[in-house]
Amino acid sequence: MRCIIVFITLLIVLSCGVVVESLVRHYSFIVLLKNERKACGRKDIMTVNGKFPGPTLYAREDDTVIVRVTNRANHNLTIHWHGVRQLRSGWADGPAYITQCPIQPGQNYVYNFTLSSQRGTLLWHAHFSWIRATVHGAIVIFPKHGVPYPFPHPYKQKTIILGEWWKSDVEAMVNKSTQLGQPPNVSDAQTINGHPGHVPGCATKRGFTLHVETGKTYLLRIINAALNEDFFFKIASHHFTIVEVDASYTKPFKTNTIFISPGQTTNALVRAHRPIGKYLIAASPFMDAPVAIDNLTATAFLRYKRTPKNSPIVFTHIPPPNSTLLTNQFTDSLRSLNSEEYPAKVPLFIDHNLFFTVGVGVNPCETCVNGVRLVAAVNNVTFLMPQISLLQSHYYNIPGVFTDDFPANPPFVYDYTGKPPTNNQTSNGTKVYRLRFNSTVQLVLQDTAVIAPESHPIHLHGFNVFIVGTGLGNFDPIEDWKGFNLVDPVERNTFGVPNGGWIAIRFRADNPGVWFLHCHLEVHTTWGLRMAFLVENGEGPNESLPPPPSDLPQC
Repeated sequence: MRCIIVFITLLIVLSCGVVVESLVRHYSFIVLLKNERKACGRKDIMTVNGKFPGPTLYAREDDTVIVRVTNRANHNLTIHWHGVRQLRSGWADGPAYITQCPIQPGQNYVYNFTLSSQRGTLLWHAHFSWIRATVHGAIVIFPKHGVPYPFPHPYKQKTIILGEWWKSDVEAMVNKSTQLGQPPNVSDAQTINGHPGHVPGCATKRGFTLHVETGKTYLLRIINAALNEDFFFKIASHHFTIVEVDASYTKPFKTNTIFISPGQTTNALVRAHRPIGKYLIAASPFMDAPVAIDNLTATAFLRYKRTPKNSPIVFTHIPPPNSTLLTNQFTDSLRSLNSEEYPAKVPLFIDHNLFFTVGVGVNPCETCVNGVRLVAAVNNVTFLMPQISLLQSHYYNIPGVFTDDFPANPPFVYDYTGKPPTNNQTSNGTKVYRLRFNSTVQLVLQDTAVIAPESHPIHLHGFNVFIVGTGLGNFDPIEDWKGFNLVDPVERNTFGVPNGGWIAIRFRADNPGVWFLHCHLEVHTTWGLRMAFLVENGEGPNESLPPPPSDLPQC
């Protein structure tokens, strides 16, 4: 007999019983408005259980998680469990109008899913409009009892969530920019665990401090929960050993700078080996495209035990915002562990060979200031949200909600990263691409320079993918595939299309349902850079989508 820790409505309850391999972990999320001044300026924000960032979900590999979400705010919302595979539990995935209708004010919904063969760090966030600016938190999945990490066991583990802060009401700002057909305002500050640090115009009394002891090794679980900012993350005079990204173990490598995009997670070991003192922690933005960004740096401190109160700060060099070489060095160093226990099961034979362009365009708009609206598209299709969820319409065979004719290739060929076409208008539609159950997919995503080239962090719901290749310029289907890594490519759920370049991914469509693919820059998702895969049922109930739960929200 031994004690098993069970989390119920965020209160830790200890009970002793028979040893089991997995548990059912219950949480209660109450979404409400809170008057917050932690970051930069006082305002009402949406929070979960009154916390910003929200509460952390703790579980182990193969545990079942049940979260009751009650909406006591004044806005529709959903919650997405970013990176959770959701094997045959698509009804719990969470993107609004893709797998469910929103939870309306005063209503609730129970999310029920199992963390099948997953361990590491993920995140949860709202998946309706820009609400995830303040409605987000961490998911920490420990290995099964008795299963060690494939790296030295740390002394302690710390979660660090990077984010953005707007002084104004985010939803009002987005609605106004949509009406005007213009880009929304950039954020007023970046945050580390809800605090911006010392930022001009932000009267904050304190920031986040990471307390350490000399000679100890710490595992940092770093999450980028920002809406529109890629980050460089550094700790003065300290190095990181990267051991995991997006809840997938990696071959360890050392670096003094972490690059992390919205929706991505990175686990890094840090050894407290420097003299006792106070060291700057910095999260600074990356952007190598000619677009507006919040170029302020969020700061925090690593502080050694017994550091004198007025000890001077040890500073660090902040990378320039356009340090593309630094981002490439980091991403190129990522490799799957590919061990006997954690093999990299890269599909070697491909059933669907897809080529998607991603970028920004301009469409006519009678109500907009300049008569046009900025839009975004995949294969020149700007995705239109339906009025009922795609998963419901698929399950119940409701006609007229979507079509399954999403193009496997761009509608016309041009120099994608060179001279843009004279016509930069996109088409509108609610289209999905249909995949046979257990078929294999290779997808090349190509950035375009229709308005301006830009990097895009793309997130695929319901799957992990292997990044088998990446490069600059236009993808060459004859030559570029020769350099693909089919042995130990990194495995992720959120992956970056480089500025003026391409990325190639592979995955197996072994999860029936409807799965969203979209840019995790919220501005681009809002403009329509999104589509969905429809994975058909296989044979028998174990390869089929089960019926929806009885409390599934209605539109």
